[in-house]
Order: sequence, then C-alpha cells, then structure tokens
Amino acid sequence: MTLNSVIYVDSLPKLDLHGLDRETARVLINDFIRDNKIMKNEIINIVHGRGSGVLRETTYQTLKANKNIVEFKSFYNNDGCTIAKIKI
Repeated sequence: MTLNSVIYVDSLPKLDLHGLDRETARVLINDFIRDNKIMKNEIINIVHGRGSGVLRETTYQTLKANKNIVEFKSFYNNDGCTIAKIKI
C-alpha cells in the first residue's frame, strides 16, 4: 500500500499528540512506531493538530530520524495529521 492510496484514516492505528510537549511527543511517536512494526501495521496516523506547528515540526523531525519509516506526508484531507509508512 502506498501513502497516496490512503483515503480514510479512521481505520488506521492513530496516535493523538494534542496537549503534549515536544519531548513526550517524540518518545510516544517512537514507541508507537515500534509497537506498530511489531503488529505489522504498515501505515499509521499521527494527529498533531494545526496550532502553532510545534508538534508538527517535532513529528516530522522524529519521523525523519526513525530508521523504520519509509515515507511520510501530511494527509491531504486534514493537514492536522500525518500518515507514515513503516518498513515491515
């Protein structure tokens, strides 16, 4: 499955980062990726919201640094969430 073929994010595993600080978000994102790799979930959804962009920036930096992430992008229908593909 490719990220461009994702139409609905409601059925994807979701991590909601609303109200978290940067460091807590970074740790939770890496744990979420590790857990979904173990469960063999190829596509995940991370909800960071729109706000000031702090959590989006943290999400993107964390995903770029994680060796288990193949690609990621902002979901076309909602720029408050990012979808990512995990290397299984």
